[in-house]
Amino acid sequence: MSVFRRVRDITAANINERLEQSQDPVRLIDQFLATTRDDIVEAEKLVQQSTAHMRQLKLQVDQAETMKNKREEQALLALKAGEDHLAKLALQEKIIYEEKLEQYSELLNTTQSSLMDLESQLNELKLEYQTVYNKRQYYVARMETLRLQQRMNQRMEGYGGGQDVPKMFNRLEDRISDWEFEAQSLRDLRRMGQQYLEQAGETVSSILEKEMARLKQKLNNSGKE
Repeated sequence: MSVFRRVRDITAANINERLEQSQDPVRLIDQFLATTRDDIVEAEKLVQQSTAHMRQLKLQVDQAETMKNKREEQALLALKAGEDHLAKLALQEKIIYEEKLEQYSELLNTTQSSLMDLESQLNELKLEYQTVYNKRQYYVARMETLRLQQRMNQRMEGYGGGQDVPKMFNRLEDRISDWEFEAQSLRDLRRMGQQYLEQAGETVSSILEKEMARLKQKLNNSGKE
């Protein structure tokens, strides 16, 4: 693992702990994103430079391969023609190009391997950036929710009527109950008065009937005399 990757791991490992301790998580995330964005730009430049370097190495490898094969063919032609001296010269150059081919092939393989690692790190950086950016969006939405909630709470406190609504209805319920009790009491009184009148009427009627019966009996007795 490269030093560059280790630095990124340390930063990413600490961000969650720092978020919990931060009073302004969005600002902390923005700082992290800015650093990560700079690292991405740097990594992209390295990828471009490594790619260009690899193309140059590949060109050297191809040229060395071509010249090696060409000198070997020339050596064969010289041997067929009986020109041993020319054949040896061609073979000497072939050996030089073989050495060059081996050296540049090794450099090319090393560069390709490094480029693959760098591209992998670049992809991880981009994924890390997107992940933290999404977390930033979440914290922004969360803080906006908190801000609106605080404003609603302040408005409710300023209004001052929210907590008294149940009491207000309780008092209204008590008043209505009192009115209902008074109306019921009046109805009960009227009913009692009506019953009294009816009972009084029945009593008077009974007395009159008794008096009528007494008078009739008295008349009957007088007639007999």
